[in-house]
Amino acid sequence: MGHVNNASYLKWVQAAVSDHWRAFAPAEAIAQHLWVALKHEITYRKPAFLEDEVIATVLLEKVQGARAFYETVIRRGEEVIAEVKSSWCCLDADTMRPARIARDVMQKFFAAEESESASRT
Repeated sequence: MGHVNNASYLKWVQAAVSDHWRAFAPAEAIAQHLWVALKHEITYRKPAFLEDEVIATVLLEKVQGARAFYETVIRRGEEVIAEVKSSWCCLDADTMRPARIARDVMQKFFAAEESESASRT
């Protein structure tokens, strides 16, 4: 049918969330932690096709313990083609057990998003 497979949306979300983590977390936190997806809920608005260029925009909604809750909006140009709510678990890279992210690390994410919102208004 010429549209992308549903698994492509999950790859886009995973890449976007991983890029978001690497963009704001200090190098030490990146080295000490891994993320695994727990749940994805996708609302498809329009199909994406094989040759489409898409942009995924990520918003960290909240962090509870070792879990992070993200919203990702996938667009083709200005057109929203999908919205994804997902939850992720942070793991200690050595023990592979759930690990809380330090408050000062998480504050970097929320401060960055607040400044981005303020610059858009």
